[in-house]
Order: sequence, then C-alpha cells, then structure tokens
Amino acid sequence: MNKAIFTYILVFVFLFLIGFYMHDYVLTSTEKELLFSLEKIYLFHAFFSGLICINLRLASTVDKLYPQLGFLYLGTFIIKLILFGVFFYNPIFTIEKLNFTEKISLLIPLFLFLSTEVIFVVKILNKTD
Repeated sequence: MNKAIFTYILVFVFLFLIGFYMHDYVLTSTEKELLFSLEKIYLFHAFFSGLICINLRLASTVDKLYPQLGFLYLGTFIIKLILFGVFFYNPIFTIEKLNFTEKISLLIPLFLFLSTEVIFVVKILNKTD
C-alpha cells in the first residue's frame, strides 16, 4: 500500500511540474496573458486529485467501505468541484467574459488530472484482493 501511495504522489507531482511548465511555456511563447494564476489552478488539481486517490486507496483496505468506494469517489469529486468554485470564485467567475485562451487554460489541467485520477480510481475499484 505504501508503494501505491508513493506512486500517486510521484505521478501527481510529475504531472504538475511537466504540465504547468509546458503550459506556461506555450502561453509565454505565444505572448498570451491570463487573468488568473495558472500555477494555483495546477496546484489545486494536483493536490486534490492526489488526496482523493490516497484516501480511496486507504478506504479500500476497510472491508465495510470497499463496496461503497464508487459512491465515495463521486462524493469526493463533487466536493472537489465545490471547493474549486469556492477557491477560484473571485479570479475566474467574476471576470465578465473569459476568452478562448483562458477557457482552454482552465480545461487542460482539469482533464489532465481528472483522467489520471480516474485511471487510479479504476485500478483501486478493480482490486480483487
């Protein structure tokens, strides 16, 4: 179990570093400016995706919780969305109109971390121990 948790941490840190710096490099080279902090968006997704995977992995060791892991994941995903709205309300939702670059810059980290999170969650749910 410790190996799996270490793997989750390592993967999400790696995704943060590679994803953020590549994204920032593309924005800088095309001279695009964002009205919000891209680094904070990546940090939020990396932290909460890692936290969700680690907690589900720990919950999978409890026999009573194992059949309910899918529902626990859905609940934590909804909490993640709500917290995203709370943390980033001012920098994102008060902007009158997001341009295309800002919209894409919000979606790239979301899909990057969400797809990785789902892969790990599926592996946890398919565990037959």
